[in-house]
This record gives sequence, structure tokens and C-alpha cells, in this order.
Amino acid sequence: MKMIGTTSRGIRAPLIKAGDDIAQITVDSVLSAAKEGGFELRDKDVIGITEAVVARAQGNYASCEQIAADIRAKFPGGTLAVTLPILSRNRFANILKGISLGCDKLYIMLSYPSDEVGNELVSWDMLDKAGVNPHTDVLTEKTYRDKFGYETKHIFTQMDYIEYYKSFGEHIEIVLANDVRKILDFTKNVLCCDVHSRFRSKRLLKESGAEIVYGLDDILSASVNESGYNEQYGLLGSNKATDNSVKLFPRNCKTVVEQIAVKLKELTGKQIEVLVFGDGAFKDPVGKIWELADPVVSPAFTDGLNGTPNEIKLKLLLDTQLAGQSQAESEKELIKAIKAKDDHLEEKALGTTPRRYTDLIGSLCDLMSGSGDKGTPIVLIQGYFDNYAS
Repeated sequence: MKMIGTTSRGIRAPLIKAGDDIAQITVDSVLSAAKEGGFELRDKDVIGITEAVVARAQGNYASCEQIAADIRAKFPGGTLAVTLPILSRNRFANILKGISLGCDKLYIMLSYPSDEVGNELVSWDMLDKAGVNPHTDVLTEKTYRDKFGYETKHIFTQMDYIEYYKSFGEHIEIVLANDVRKILDFTKNVLCCDVHSRFRSKRLLKESGAEIVYGLDDILSASVNESGYNEQYGLLGSNKATDNSVKLFPRNCKTVVEQIAVKLKELTGKQIEVLVFGDGAFKDPVGKIWELADPVVSPAFTDGLNGTPNEIKLKLLLDTQLAGQSQAESEKELIKAIKAKDDHLEEKALGTTPRRYTDLIGSLCDLMSGSGDKGTPIVLIQGYFDNYAS
């Protein structure tokens, strides 16, 4: 029996800068790692490249002033509200700086007790004690401070995000609510800054009488004053680059992954699958923060990564049909069952939730590569599509 199942390797790469050929760098880095590590590439291996280096190679950046210019163009009246933004210095602070520069009056509606990915302003226990119903109650900043003071800080960063977001301009006013329509009591011009619920938020606002409605996916969806851009996601998925700029989510990623697959096929003869990955879709058990602040786990991947796992629940089979059989009999029957499984097993297999390959593999890549100084923006996964009968 083949004893090694799925393996994942972080692959180091040169320091990648704007204008670099990310496809060639990826190919060279993987082949060099294979030579150094004494392993061979195989059909159905998977290579993941973090979106950060793809966007950097593309030079997909924008300044706060370029963000401000797009805000001025889309909200010419000078007054607007941003609703339900993520509480993050990395994800939203420079975006907020650009928005603030592009308007004369800015309302910020924060969701509470936490943002959509779990960054907490205040605990549920504190809400209960204060008699606040987050489903219905709209809080001004004063009301919030009267009830909760200044003692609550972010569990990891120790930031007071209300105070921090207000620091971007004297023309900023904070409101706390969870029904996006409540912002219409303050202004009819709204920039929806939620990530995964943005389509519903836009619809509700338009149905409720908002006059101008955009989302972060509409800001820098085209180049403004020679800025970077992303036609599909706009500013969603962007990160702080410098004190006055952001790195946007990469664009044209399908071309990148296909180039890598073609180059590796030519050089190795193997059919390698490739994806670009961003945030993994997992939840931190301590801070209760859901990691997925990007609009998707993978913005592009080769066609072989379409679909979901089609797997037999091995432990369930062992406890039912194979109970009482010998080791040899169990192995024989299990291999037979795996080879005989139909193409839509996931629809009826208890305990094997049909998550997409790209979400599973992209999350594995994100955990493997890290976001600090590991220096492994490329991940090689082998044996992912093997099973007990392989």
C-alpha cells in the first residue's frame, strides 16, 4: 500500500516586484524546489500562488488620492455613508482614508457586536447586560459610549475601531446598526462596504429609496488617473501597501494559471492544476474571526479544479457494512466500494459536505504559506486526489 497521502510544501520564490513574470517565476521556483527536495511532479499535482504576489507582479496598486477621485466622481454631492465595513487596519483603513478625502460629510455605519467576519466591538454578554437589541437598535456614538465606554478593544490588535475610524476626518460621524436601511435616515447616498452580503445590501437600499448606491466592488473597477483596478471586485480584496496606497486583488488571473500549467506541461509532461489563492475560509477559535475577508478564496484556477470531492465516508462504512470483518476483508471491500462509487456520491454521503475543491485547496494553501515572513508564496500539493484505493 502507498503509505503517504496528501502532502503540502511551501515553495520559496525570489522577491517579486512590479513587472516580474509571475508565471515563469512560479515554474522556475517549483522545478528548483523539486530538484533540491528530490521529488518529482505528478499528474494532478496542484500549485497555488498567493494573490498578493500576482497583484504585485501586475503592479495593481492605487493611491488614496485615486480612490478619492473615484468617490468624488460617483458621489458628486459630497455627502455619503459607508455601511458595514470590516474592522481592519490592513483591509479598510487606507480605503477609508481615500473615501474621507473624497467627500465633505461622511457617515460610517458599523455593524455590532461584530463586523461580518467576526471582529468584535462589544460582546454579546455586554449587549444583554445593557439591554441592547442589535437586531433593531440604532446607536449613535454617544449612546454606544454611554453604555459601553472605552474599555472594549479588539482581542488581538487592542484597537478601538470607533475611535480609529473617526480619526480619518472631523467630518466623520459614527452610527451603529445592523439593518443597512437605517442609514437612509442620515443620507440617501450609500457606499456598501460589506463583502459577502453586498448584493443584498445594495438591493435593500435601492428598494428603500436610496438615490446613489455603490459597493466597494464598484470603486476602482476601472482605472482612475492611471491607478490599478479590478473590473470584477474593485477595492474588495485589497490590502494596505504603504501609508497612502493599497494593493488591489489581482486581475486576469485565469491567464496566469493557464500559462503556468502550459509551461509545466511542456517541461515535465505532467498535467498540473494551478490556482491563485487569497484568504482561506476558516474561523479562528479564539477571536471567533472568520478569515475570509477576500471576496473569494480563489479568483482563478485551471479547469481541473472545478467541482467538489466525491468521497465515501470511510469511518461510517467501517462502523456499519464492514463491522466485524477482518482487516483483509475490510480492505478488499473498501477498495471495491471506492472503485464502484457513482459520480454524485456527495449528494447522499453523510458527513462529507460537498465543498468546492478551490475553497478546500485554497484554504490549505493559505494556512501553508502564511502571511508573514515564511517567504513561500507558492504551495505545491501532491496526492490530493488520491484515495484509499489509489
